[in-house]
Amino acid sequence: MTAPLARILGEFAATVDPPETVRADVPERVLDVLGNALAAHAEPGADAAPAALATMRRWGGVPEASVLGSGERLPAPNAAFVNGVLAHSLDFDDTHLPSVLHPSASVVPAALAAAQAGAEGDLIAAIAAGIEVTNRLGMAGCDPETGANLYFERGQHATSICGTIGAAVAVARLYGLGPAGIADAIGIAASMGAGVLEANRTGGSVKRTHCGWAAHSGVVAATLAAEGLTGPPTVLEGRFGFFTAHTGRFDPGAVTSGLGDDWELLRTVFKPYPSNHFTHAGIDCALALRAAGLEPGEIAAVELGVAEPVLRTIAEPPEEKARPRSGYHAKFSGPYTLAVALTGGTGLGVGLDDFTELTPERLELAARVEVRADPAATAVFPRAFAGVLRVRTRSGELLEHRVASSRGGPGHPLSAAEVTAKFTGNAGRALAASDVEVLEKAVRALVGGGPVSALFPA
Repeated sequence: MTAPLARILGEFAATVDPPETVRADVPERVLDVLGNALAAHAEPGADAAPAALATMRRWGGVPEASVLGSGERLPAPNAAFVNGVLAHSLDFDDTHLPSVLHPSASVVPAALAAAQAGAEGDLIAAIAAGIEVTNRLGMAGCDPETGANLYFERGQHATSICGTIGAAVAVARLYGLGPAGIADAIGIAASMGAGVLEANRTGGSVKRTHCGWAAHSGVVAATLAAEGLTGPPTVLEGRFGFFTAHTGRFDPGAVTSGLGDDWELLRTVFKPYPSNHFTHAGIDCALALRAAGLEPGEIAAVELGVAEPVLRTIAEPPEEKARPRSGYHAKFSGPYTLAVALTGGTGLGVGLDDFTELTPERLELAARVEVRADPAATAVFPRAFAGVLRVRTRSGELLEHRVASSRGGPGHPLSAAEVTAKFTGNAGRALAASDVEVLEKAVRALVGGGPVSALFPA
């Protein structure tokens, strides 16, 4: 008889000793999360992180773990909440393909909070296990024939739903719960994960809190398991279990095949641009045409071709995407992100400063963009984000550029130097250059058992 999936994952998480390639990768995940969180702390006009911190202050409690960029200390679940909100606020966090979720922004804040609060397990192994479980739960909810994400089809945010379980796994490993205890943490966390994606379409800032709530719930679930609360053994595959509730059907092989040997964590890519990942192929195309000499004043009409499943996120409703309600909403707009790239963005081509305010020039250009389904991009989705951009100039010339995989994705990963530069630029928005250097060294020292406290200097 096959063991329940939660028990299989519990056995994996409790006993795994990640290979060196994975151990070397985890600090890069931590570095990316910290950089994104610090940049979010310094973002003008942000509302989610201040609201999260103010709410946690109202709740009070024992000061166990630190809020990034603040120096404040809160109970571990509450610190994990605020740091998770910060980590996801800019939509700059890493993405796993083909599940199309952001695992680190939930798992890393939960693990760091628990470790700072006194959990003494192997931090690198705990984070690795949590990210791996998150990714595999996400993959299991993908339709193998169409590539459609069944969570998204139902309006569910796989990042926060799967991330809650991944965060619980990481913290439970730090607590040393063992296979049965981690399985219970999974069973408890499955009742806590949530996230509705309508904000991607029509605005609102609540999506920024999704990874924070997942991190918070993961710490709570693992702590409850440590105190003896139990979960149903068939919580994932059961008749009234996780997959029935969130996807309707699932691929059990995606959860268990090659577990511990074939690491999905290593297929988690870093974002070069702080916007929804579905916009990146278009940004790449626009930057290429601009580099070839295209000027905004020459543009008469623009057509962007992307994978059919992403239209609902970056192209619909058309009126919302042509004229986003805020800089954050603009990050989920194919037309507006194209306009940014075509008019000359910042950072690595399009940067954080491009979304601090909406400019009339870019809004006018975004109104001339049509987004359509492209068969070639649809064929490779979700294992790569491809796209084609066609621009008709005022003189009647037709310009075209196509990418088979967006920058940072499969075949075009960011280099180690680019990942470090991204961290340095993000962290430097909140910290002095000398402090950024110290923080980077402290993160890289985690592989050798460096103290978590060094990540949170007073």
